[in-house]
Amino acid sequence: MTQPESTLQSAILHRDTRRVPKKAIGGKGCYIFLEDGTKFLDSTGGAAVACLGHGHEEVQQAITDQLSKLSYCHSAFFGTSVSEELGQFLTESTGGQLSKLFVASSGSEVVEAGLKLARQYFLELPTPQPQRTRFISRKPSYHGTTLATLSIGGHTSRRQPFEPLFADNTSHVSPCYPYRGKYTGETDDEYVARLGEELDAEFKRLGPDTVCAFVMETVVGASLGAVPPLPNYLRTIKSIVHKHGALLILDEIMSGMGRCGTLHAWQAEGDGDDVIPDLQTIGKGFGGGYAPVSGLLIHEKIVRVLDRGSGVFRHGQTYQGHPVGCAAALAVQKIIRRDNLLENVNQMGAYLGKELTARVGGHANVGEVRGRGLFWGIEFVKDRTTKEPFEPSVGVAGLMQETGMERRFGISLYAGTGTADGVRGDHVLLAPPYTVTKEEVDLIVQKTGEVIDEVFGRLMAEGRV
Repeated sequence: MTQPESTLQSAILHRDTRRVPKKAIGGKGCYIFLEDGTKFLDSTGGAAVACLGHGHEEVQQAITDQLSKLSYCHSAFFGTSVSEELGQFLTESTGGQLSKLFVASSGSEVVEAGLKLARQYFLELPTPQPQRTRFISRKPSYHGTTLATLSIGGHTSRRQPFEPLFADNTSHVSPCYPYRGKYTGETDDEYVARLGEELDAEFKRLGPDTVCAFVMETVVGASLGAVPPLPNYLRTIKSIVHKHGALLILDEIMSGMGRCGTLHAWQAEGDGDDVIPDLQTIGKGFGGGYAPVSGLLIHEKIVRVLDRGSGVFRHGQTYQGHPVGCAAALAVQKIIRRDNLLENVNQMGAYLGKELTARVGGHANVGEVRGRGLFWGIEFVKDRTTKEPFEPSVGVAGLMQETGMERRFGISLYAGTGTADGVRGDHVLLAPPYTVTKEEVDLIVQKTGEVIDEVFGRLMAEGRV
């Protein structure tokens, strides 16, 4: 039997076994350089990761310096100065309310760690609550690729192959998604109140004292396409969660660490106790892609319970607190603060949103342009009036990403599907570096518009629109 060509070309299990991706050989700033000579505009930072762009020499030097000191030690035996400094930096950024940092290597790992810590918290209370075994999350949502994190997530197509393996302790409520969720004539306040009532009813249906935590993305990323919460939504949700004695876990792996214009995305909703989470996951922009690193920030009230109980988080990983990952994250975060890059995120983000709306917002197949900071989504629809999505067989989002990869366009458009109902619906994400310039934003908008025109031009010629 003849082997598929891709098997002969590569020994790597790529995302598509029938294709070998183009090879990237270098990068600088907003650009990745390919082996065929293409200068590729990385307008998404990969998956909203490369917050400082590529080839930042200061971060590279920090990594080199750490490697020359110590590349690895196991956290069961030793701590490191760089992890302590990183923890201090991050906890201070929350006013000390999130008082401890657990460092791992990927988003899925820290979401899973958060679920386990939530459970352990209730077991170690002075009066334990072992009946709290359930979690509530939201429909289309994405929290990771492990079995537990996929179970928490509400993205139908990602979950479907593995659902027989999931535990049955997770349920889902509606997201805060005004474009599709609000009723005609309903105000924002009325919509938020309705979502709160839905969550309250779910707690009551399950039995309020059986729920460990409610899990949500502060600004929804890959599953819905950069959907920020409406005013007072987070306050409403947290008040209901705490009324029933559960914990609030905010997933900011994609939207946090400056991506949406504040270091923590929840900080845009206010600065009081009524918005701060009990547990918060961070990643992607945490280390900017310079090393695999992620984190779980833990509220002081949880820390106190562990201190007075076993004193041990019954979870650990080989690469927990990896010195090189910590060095990369610390360097990235110090540069963001020193260079006042959040101001640029807000200025260039507002400009990107305005220019995107002007260029593609009126397109017959663009339903909505939305976002916050340098985190923007474009949702595609078959009919603007009815908001009818395309069928998955058309593959609109995938076509956008693939067309952008063509050498004549050379731009990344991060494709997402299941936007409308977990299966149907298409969007793309844009998430350029925090250092992006006005000229680069103009180029991103130009190329994005050209790709959208090209894709729908082809589909129209084929009679598929």
